[in-house]
Amino acid sequence: MRIAIIHDWLVTYAGSERVLEQVLLLYPDADLYSLFNFLSKDDRGFILNKNVHTSFIQRLPLAKRKYRSYLPLMPSAIGQFDLSGYDLIISSSHAVAKGVRVNSKQLHICYCHTPMRYIWDLRDQYLKEAGIDRGIRGAVVRAIFNRVRKWDVSTSKTVDYFIANSFHIKGRIEKSYGRNAAVIYPPIDIEYFQMTDKKEYFYLAVSRMVPYKKVDLIVEAFSKMPLKKLVVIGDGPDFEKVKKKAKKNVEFLGYQKKDVLKEYLQKARAFIFAAEEDFGILPVEAQACGTPVIAYGKGGVLETTIENRTGIFFKEQSPESLIEAVQEFEQRQDQFDCFEIRKNAERFSKERFKTEFKEFVDRKVEEFFS
Repeated sequence: MRIAIIHDWLVTYAGSERVLEQVLLLYPDADLYSLFNFLSKDDRGFILNKNVHTSFIQRLPLAKRKYRSYLPLMPSAIGQFDLSGYDLIISSSHAVAKGVRVNSKQLHICYCHTPMRYIWDLRDQYLKEAGIDRGIRGAVVRAIFNRVRKWDVSTSKTVDYFIANSFHIKGRIEKSYGRNAAVIYPPIDIEYFQMTDKKEYFYLAVSRMVPYKKVDLIVEAFSKMPLKKLVVIGDGPDFEKVKKKAKKNVEFLGYQKKDVLKEYLQKARAFIFAAEEDFGILPVEAQACGTPVIAYGKGGVLETTIENRTGIFFKEQSPESLIEAVQEFEQRQDQFDCFEIRKNAERFSKERFKTEFKEFVDRKVEEFFS
């Protein structure tokens, strides 16, 4: 059986790439396709140093830094891949990968990290934060988004089976596409993120500095609590903007390698998470280290964190709501058991993911080709 694996784009090693890594380990002989590949030679290990078949966007001006600007071209680019020689197509999609062209003799299984955020539920937020929610530019961008959304819905019909990364995303797939989806949680490297019960008196936030991650909210909240220390790990477009809001009790470390991240996750008093995420890998990594989570109570984190046992939720994305949650946590900190928190994280191991994913694919292959 010839297998093709298609991933939206390869520019970094983040949540969706961790899923891709495990899928490639399951099917090492599969061919890999992606709209573009800007990974350095040192970062290609997770794709098994495979040759990547890329689209014309790879060669467009400024594509490496401004690739999201080419969204209007992505449906055309993904549709130009010739996958006619494959029996099984596995798409790893948070944008357009599921839109590859297939025929009736091919089985297409899509692992959906999320329907495309910026054309669905976060559209207005993206436009506002980009400063293009009004006027002619706003009208043009909305027209483009509407066209891509119609394409997104139409190509969802070419997927034989959807797998969602959480029940939260299962609901969004049903709402956006009118399709059912199985749920297989992403893989977490719980063997690497080992537990320790020796905690220090700082709180930790780890995130890419982009608007929907709400790192500015976390920084604002702790700037109003000057006696509590916050450490922030991560970089991104909003780094300087967020840093300007910080008081002396907030320390920014920028991007850090995995071993440094693990050390801080292990030592933190609690991990702070303010985004509404599709799944949320970092809160699980924190719990694998025995560290409780203080999180905004929406999205996938509701499925990975047990309220009052492995973490506390705050109800609104506001500094005031987060401050209340931190105060509640400190009043009840002794109730959180590191060993119980670690045990909860063990539900999301890499081996569990590979077993569930392979069993699902094997079953559908047998049904389809018998």
